[in-house]
Amino acid sequence: MAYRPPLITATHPITSAAPAPRPAPNTTDDYERWYTEASPNNRMLLSLRSGIPSEIAWAFDRLCRLCNNEQFLFRSIPGLTNTLFEWPEWYISQNAAGSFKFASLFAMAPSEERKRRHGLEALCIMRNAAAVNDANAEELVHHSKAIPLVLSALHNVQPNSDENVEFLLYVADLFQYIAPTYALPPASAPHTTSPLPPLLDLTCRTSNRSLIVSSLTCLHLLFSNPINSSRLTANSPALSAALLYLPLLSDRVLVDVCINYLYAHLSHPPMAKAFLLHPDMPSALKLLVTHMLSEQIEETVSIDIGGPIHTAPAQAVLIKDHELTKEELDGLIASPEPQRCYEWMKLMFVAKPDGELTQVDFWNLYKDVFVPYQDQYHLLVASDVIKNVNVVFPQAQAMVLPGPPQKFVVRGVDRRKDDHSNERFRCLWNRSECSSLPFGSASELYEHVLEHISSVEEDGQSCSWATCSREPLPRYNLRAHVLTHLPSAQPPSKHPTQSDTITLPSPQHPHPIPNPTTRPLPPQKITLSVKKPVAEPPSSSLTALLCIRILFRTAFTSVEAAPRVDADHFGFPGVIEEDEGMDVLEDSGLSDSEQEGQRRGRRAFCGVRKLLEGVQIRDDTLMGWVTEMIQEAS
Repeated sequence: MAYRPPLITATHPITSAAPAPRPAPNTTDDYERWYTEASPNNRMLLSLRSGIPSEIAWAFDRLCRLCNNEQFLFRSIPGLTNTLFEWPEWYISQNAAGSFKFASLFAMAPSEERKRRHGLEALCIMRNAAAVNDANAEELVHHSKAIPLVLSALHNVQPNSDENVEFLLYVADLFQYIAPTYALPPASAPHTTSPLPPLLDLTCRTSNRSLIVSSLTCLHLLFSNPINSSRLTANSPALSAALLYLPLLSDRVLVDVCINYLYAHLSHPPMAKAFLLHPDMPSALKLLVTHMLSEQIEETVSIDIGGPIHTAPAQAVLIKDHELTKEELDGLIASPEPQRCYEWMKLMFVAKPDGELTQVDFWNLYKDVFVPYQDQYHLLVASDVIKNVNVVFPQAQAMVLPGPPQKFVVRGVDRRKDDHSNERFRCLWNRSECSSLPFGSASELYEHVLEHISSVEEDGQSCSWATCSREPLPRYNLRAHVLTHLPSAQPPSKHPTQSDTITLPSPQHPHPIPNPTTRPLPPQKITLSVKKPVAEPPSSSLTALLCIRILFRTAFTSVEAAPRVDADHFGFPGVIEEDEGMDVLEDSGLSDSEQEGQRRGRRAFCGVRKLLEGVQIRDDTLMGWVTEMIQEAS
């Protein structure tokens, strides 16, 4: 697809005589269909050729509306394109003759002013129609009057008024369709046969931003054609203009065309070598990298660099090993041995064919319970405790498992388990002295507490719940008050900050365990926050990267062109040590200016290395370019 500049609406110069108001357009269905009939007798075409001012104005008004429609085609109205070219040609001829010299001082004749406005409108119609439809652009590119009109306008119309600037903008936009395939004449050809001199002149003379953008775009498209690269010069005014406006990073459109022209200029190898000697080369390189950084869109990503984290679902331990109650302990303390040991085992253990406990665990459990009372009551030794297991549990057997290390176990028994799922429904009346077992529900617990209240003879009594400090209440109020102490029938909800998982030190670590506080600490979680690009860089950033890449390849070309095969570089002939860089330049066969250019280029890349380290690109190949430049510049 051909290059397509943005649409521009024609603007009319302000004159002393205000134009007569035009009637509002009729927007009814099919109102303009017969205006676009494919016939030489088309009314708009006849109106343009009539010479009647009102008819000509009407035709231009209709065409200004139709040119923005994608279905509008020049070829559908034979002769329309030739007629439209006549008005800009008249405009150019009057400029060449100096007829508009005093237009800024004295009012022009109405007829001259109308023709001048129609010349701008005709160019605007051709330009907009080409922008919305490729067929119109193709017809204008191959029209016999197109190139002569562009050359004549560039050489004869000077940007010394608003009307002339607008005219040149339309001409430049039309030339952008022709430039990619246009071959510049040789330097020896007459001055007026080439669009290059006036375009170069516009880039350095005018202060109009739009005209600078259009001129640089035309030059970029011209020099993108390899045929025209021989007309590039190291001191081109366009290069100076591109470097001058490159720091205006906030003006994306202007910076974009500057980078595009710079890429077209540097794509020619002799120009890239000459640019290394340009005094503004280091600052231009820094600006190109800065532009890439300014267009970079990043997000902060946290990367876990610690060891693997092992987790298990969080669950409440509802079934626990049985522990002696106070009543059970009081009943065992004064009993003689070995009867006391027998009863203790019956309370603490149960027969289980696949159960297994270590003999050390047996002894430690016995010792922890009865050692505090050994001054008053006899204490068995460890061997007797283990022997008593077979007395209480005949199917149990003490054995030694081979190692290493050897393991002394008692197989056939296991700890007695207590279900704590209803522990929250335990009665805490009489300051937790109630001996009743936990109840199955809140309603059963309430019925039990009412029995406690009913057993009280006095009418006024304080609440005996373990955690209550309420003043005495009447019996009928006490029954309602105890409801505030009863737990909900629903299981308690977790705190919002409580995780659904438990962190374990290793995947083999047991879970759950009776005492979670003895669990070893898990590996420490270590995260590294880095910035990563979230989208591909825009086209201007990619073009800037290409410019940087060209300069890098030009500055470091001698390194790649000096392969070495010796004991230190076997298998890697392109690797050059840092201290060999200057020797390579001296032995590369380059001229003195080329060697100086490469030295300056390398120093410039060393100066932007820190900036290059901040460039992040998602594409691995492009990021490899950046990494290579950073490594070579270090």
